Amino acid sequence: MGDRILKKGQGWRLGWNPQALAYPGLVGGEDWAMELTAVEFADFCRLFEQLATTMNQMAEELMEEERIACEAESDLLWLEVEGFPHAYSVRLILNQGRCCEGNWPAEVVRELYQEMQKLKHF
Repeated sequence: MGDRILKKGQGWRLGWNPQALAYPGLVGGEDWAMELTAVEFADFCRLFEQLATTMNQMAEELMEEERIACEAESDLLWLEVEGFPHAYSVRLILNQGRCCEGNWPAEVVRELYQEMQKLKHF
């Protein structure tokens, strides 16, 4: 079993605790947090990656001042990015069970995304 990991920065938190049976994943913002099951955490990482890739691709197709919103969904959660390809907010809603919602403002998303990419290789 691995060690517990908690990463945090200005306005975001990400965690993974392999000893936690029900909810090993953690995502959070400045003043909120929610625990996620391993499958929910995997979906969060996968959908975030998908949306970040889409936003990067859209950068070449949009005019500089054009805003865009994209969403992705699994059975367990819904994720939306909104803003400019280089600066966008992220919104997360759990679709089943606990009915949680959270979001990150555009200024923290790049750092959150970079840490999520490192953490998802647990």
